[in-house]
Amino acid sequence: METRVKLNTVDDVKEFVRLAGKCDFDIDVFYNRIIIDGKSILGVLSLDLTNVLTVRCYGDCESFMAKIAKFAPQEAVA
Repeated sequence: METRVKLNTVDDVKEFVRLAGKCDFDIDVFYNRIIIDGKSILGVLSLDLTNVLTVRCYGDCESFMAKIAKFAPQEAVA
């Protein structure tokens, strides 16, 4: 399962990694060709946080997806 997130602050990254750490399955965060373990705070912080990131879960992740829904990127208003 995949979704897109926008982590704007270090606190957003901390909360995302904390939520990911509670999952018993792998979570990858990626942008372009760079893939990072979603449970690694240093890994996620190493990504360019000015961009929208893609999150891929490898397990039953409905509750995790619901919790990270607040990080959904805001659509540009024309």
